[in-house]
Amino acid sequence: MAHPSTYRPRPGEIPTDPGVYRFRDKDGRVIYVGKAKSLRSRLSSYFQDIGQLHPRTASMVLAGASVEWTVVTTEVEALQLEYSWIKEFDPRFNVKYRDDKSYPYLAVTMGEEFPRAQVMRGAKRKGTRYFGPYAHAWAIRETLDQALRVFPMRTCSAGVFKRASQVGRPCLLGYIDKCSAPCVERVDAEHHRQIAEDFCDFMAGESSKFVKRLERQMKAASDELEFEQAARLRDDIGALQRVLEKSAVVFGDGTDADVFALADDELEVAVQVFHVRGGRIRGQRGWVAEKEFETVPEVVGHLLQQLYGGEEGESVPREVLVPVLPDDDQSLGEWLSGLRGSRVDLRVPQRGDKRTLMETVARNATQSLARHKVARAGDLTARSQALSQLQEVLELDESPLRIECYDISHVQGTQVVGSMVVFEDGLPRKGEYRRFIVRGEGETGATDDTAAMHEVLTRRFRRYLKDRDEPQGLDEETGRPTRFAYPPQLVVVDGGLPQVNAAARAIEDLGIVDVAVVGLAKRLEEVWVPGQDFPMVLPRTSEGLYLLQRLRDEAHRFAITFHRQRRSKAMTNSALDGIPGLGDVKRKALLRHFGSVKRIRAASPEELLEVPGIGRALAEVLQRELTGAPAEPTVNLMTGEIVDEHRESND
Repeated sequence: MAHPSTYRPRPGEIPTDPGVYRFRDKDGRVIYVGKAKSLRSRLSSYFQDIGQLHPRTASMVLAGASVEWTVVTTEVEALQLEYSWIKEFDPRFNVKYRDDKSYPYLAVTMGEEFPRAQVMRGAKRKGTRYFGPYAHAWAIRETLDQALRVFPMRTCSAGVFKRASQVGRPCLLGYIDKCSAPCVERVDAEHHRQIAEDFCDFMAGESSKFVKRLERQMKAASDELEFEQAARLRDDIGALQRVLEKSAVVFGDGTDADVFALADDELEVAVQVFHVRGGRIRGQRGWVAEKEFETVPEVVGHLLQQLYGGEEGESVPREVLVPVLPDDDQSLGEWLSGLRGSRVDLRVPQRGDKRTLMETVARNATQSLARHKVARAGDLTARSQALSQLQEVLELDESPLRIECYDISHVQGTQVVGSMVVFEDGLPRKGEYRRFIVRGEGETGATDDTAAMHEVLTRRFRRYLKDRDEPQGLDEETGRPTRFAYPPQLVVVDGGLPQVNAAARAIEDLGIVDVAVVGLAKRLEEVWVPGQDFPMVLPRTSEGLYLLQRLRDEAHRFAITFHRQRRSKAMTNSALDGIPGLGDVKRKALLRHFGSVKRIRAASPEELLEVPGIGRALAEVLQRELTGAPAEPTVNLMTGEIVDEHRESND
């Protein structure tokens, strides 16, 4: 680690303008991104006496090797640039103040001809209306099950819808009146869209008009002595009321707001947010994140930035209620207003119903942090013990903060693949996982376990050397770190001494001497070190052994999953391989159109011609190759005689 004084910029070099700064480590990797109203004031605070800094701040500046900055004109621009850089570089010391879970939403695909209601996760799609988020998918399905009595809209997939249209028979929901069955033209597209729009209005908070409409219809049916119809309408009203009971009324004025509360200690902060739409609590979320070296107002600012920023961010409501205002509340309010397209009220509630709800959210946050602290005490201790034990047992110069584990998977030497999983600070870093297709690049071209392991390690660290020799280990065009630019402190392979020696030989052949290699054998959980005839046996209760087992099991899972995918693909497409004129694009088009090789084999040449890219000649070749039919005879147009293409020439 470099001392901050070795790369501290001179105060006169740092501008006093607002801007965004980046700290990089010795490999050129961005480890922290921040913004400041005055770059000179903020950056100077990092280079004071190390003992006066927050422990996490001290770790960051000690891990750094350089600092750079970009000047912007306004604080809003700094906010936008900071978010884009955090998203691009994923710096290690920038804490994520939102959870990494993908919460389910109730989505209605209004962009389709026949809108569909479904559970949807991930990034928002254009033309789709979202309601939620919900804590569980089953809560959405319960809501839908009740609402479909009154709003019988489509919920089936495109495949089910197409199949029902072809056979002229609706699915079960169509028979029990929970779908208006547009697939068999019981209703036209316009009528079905109106049902979907009514459902969206109901979910958006306009519930009273639908309940009152059903009550009027029930009374009219009763007056006309149509008691069965009145009973059905009564049940529909009950279904809507049960949907409304799932979301408590907190405001009577149709408020749209997100209410945040935080509870923190020295290490972590618990976040709770209630989503209020139309005066009702439509969703609730909570998570715990590491506490950065920031004050609570700065935590609130970064929380809102991460929650609402980006394509996958939450939709911004009219009001955002927070426990304390962030330091840059004006610029943050302008940024949120720009995302929403209209004014957003960012404030701290002082009295009334909104203050009462804020206190309820705060109690949830406090209880969440208390529950987490019980589990956290053991988890942090175990992770630090595991890394310390590995450093001591393996006699490493530093704690193995980055560990890579490799495994090979195959069936009798076929479809050989390798996997690489990465743990940083004792936790999986799934964005860094890699898969390898083993090609047999060794001198003998062999694909046994040792040769495959040698090839995988050679390719991985050859790429590392290539990227390391480029300026700062960064991509010249984007400025982003290249994939394999950062070496691990420890490499773990799944296997015994042969696999360990193969991995060590691959690394040594490339001239790399600062990466340790060990292997973990499955049978007795022995730890093998290159060049030693006998393994090390760690205690069964060792946290270091447990971490190695987690690495090995994760690498095995990742490898076997990839191997099964390739094996399944090979079995599916084997009949199409080697057909003259049929490339990868046309092969995929055929499978997408027909669904299977069996259906392609049964198709006529005319049906094959419907696939884009398939001409008459290729269709005939496909049918001949897949069915084994004899080739059509070739006729000499001059003489009318049949030409035997397989007869040897006498010329």
